[in-house]
Amino acid sequence: MEIHEWFKALDWIVLFGYLGLTTWVGHVMRGKQASMSDFFAGGRSLPWLAVCGSIIATEISGVTFIGVPGGVMAANGNFTYLVWALGSIIGRVIVGLAFTRVFYEEDIYSPYDYMGRRIKPQLKTLATIFFTIGSILAQSVRVLVAAIPLMIVTPFSFEACILIIGVFAIGWTLMGGMRTVIWTDVMQFFLFSAGGLITLFWVGSHLGPGWIETAAEAGKTEWLSFDAGVSDAFKFTFWVAIFAVPFQNLGAYGVDQLNAQRMFCCKNARDAGKAIMWSSVGQLITLLMLMVGAALFVWYARHPPEDVVAEGMKWNAGSGTPGEADNVFPIWIVRELPPGLSGLILGGVFAAAISSLDSILAALSQTTVSVLYKPEEHGSAEEQRELVAKARMWVVIWGLFLTLFTLLMRWVQQETGVAILPLAFGMTTYTMGPLLAMFLCALLGRGSFKGLLTGSIISFLGVLFIRNDVWALLHSLEFVRMPYQWLAALPMYYLEGEGDGETLRTTVGFFWAWPATTIVTFGCGYFWPGRGKTRSGA
Repeated sequence: MEIHEWFKALDWIVLFGYLGLTTWVGHVMRGKQASMSDFFAGGRSLPWLAVCGSIIATEISGVTFIGVPGGVMAANGNFTYLVWALGSIIGRVIVGLAFTRVFYEEDIYSPYDYMGRRIKPQLKTLATIFFTIGSILAQSVRVLVAAIPLMIVTPFSFEACILIIGVFAIGWTLMGGMRTVIWTDVMQFFLFSAGGLITLFWVGSHLGPGWIETAAEAGKTEWLSFDAGVSDAFKFTFWVAIFAVPFQNLGAYGVDQLNAQRMFCCKNARDAGKAIMWSSVGQLITLLMLMVGAALFVWYARHPPEDVVAEGMKWNAGSGTPGEADNVFPIWIVRELPPGLSGLILGGVFAAAISSLDSILAALSQTTVSVLYKPEEHGSAEEQRELVAKARMWVVIWGLFLTLFTLLMRWVQQETGVAILPLAFGMTTYTMGPLLAMFLCALLGRGSFKGLLTGSIISFLGVLFIRNDVWALLHSLEFVRMPYQWLAALPMYYLEGEGDGETLRTTVGFFWAWPATTIVTFGCGYFWPGRGKTRSGA
């Protein structure tokens, strides 16, 4: 019996029923769409609680929903991921207190508009390019990673999963812009919470008392580590959470348009600040999914998987761990939960992947329209309607592009074995620090475009030599086959294995790039000779 055969007719009905209900809610809540403010900022009239729920739903994507339990199940997996919540909360509080107020000082729709007005118009274009490159790769991979387990546990092929996600994402975004995106996100927030709680209570009731103690004895609930956190092996440590993660969250929530665009939808800066600060509550969902992972660990320790279940997880009977950790939770859902309930939770995973895509479609459409058509120069009602039409056109263009790009990445992954996922996820390491530095210079009203550009280039090269993904890509390509030996001579790398199994490892954790690239780019921009303290900059 194949795994997808456990996906029953009732699951189909519930899955598409949920997607249909979400679409209907998005339609009802779409409001008027007569201007840029309506389409990209929800008319600046959305309640902060809804915006807060949308921020949480964007953070807790389908990848997180299925990946966090899988991470606990994996070899040496535990709760140390939770310590990053400390840095995340610090970053959000700073964004809520210091960043959001400037979003409402002028008629802008993104942090990049603000940068261009405060420093130099070219900085808006540079920041938009950085955001676009990082977002295309990172968000496409999030959809890809969510689609792979869905392909395994449902009757859909991978291509069908991606097409379903793409069609709904384009439709939801076209329907009502950011209003629809936010209200559908709110539904995902509640379903994620309900799905995690249902799973935890279901597993707990079947395992009986003492399962938490069993997980703790196996080291699965350990969460606080005071290791130095220099290399990737010690990334989830207290020191990384306090000194590195806040920079990442300042960039992710204060400068990255994917998240920042939600705060532009609030009624005022005070509401926007409350939305981002109270989104810290989302860390409780992360804790919930870590608990689900611990429960599944005990479940499979007592009931080791067999046959197709073991094959789907690539189960290692010797170590009692899965080779494909991301497949564990989806397979458990269709195997153990009753029909209907499994369809509902997997419908939530589908909707989360759709939410990831429609969020980036709205952000990419806004930044594209802002750069190409200069909406600040078009204030009449007729001109605003024309801009909304152009925005809808770019939603479709970006939607088709990202859908095809995700399919292309899957093909490359299958046909060449190139490490696509680390490369794509790692792109934000290259872009986040420089974007944050650009915003900080704009916030202080003092900086040089030339200096920021120079700092961004230096930062890019620096990250290139503390990560190994680009070098692994060049090493894997048949027509390049770049050797690792010259890199291994550098203090940032070392070689592991021999021959075809040779792997390039890093000695510096990628997460230290967040503060380092921010400081380098900010220093170059702020202290560049001849930089000005005017709105035009140097």
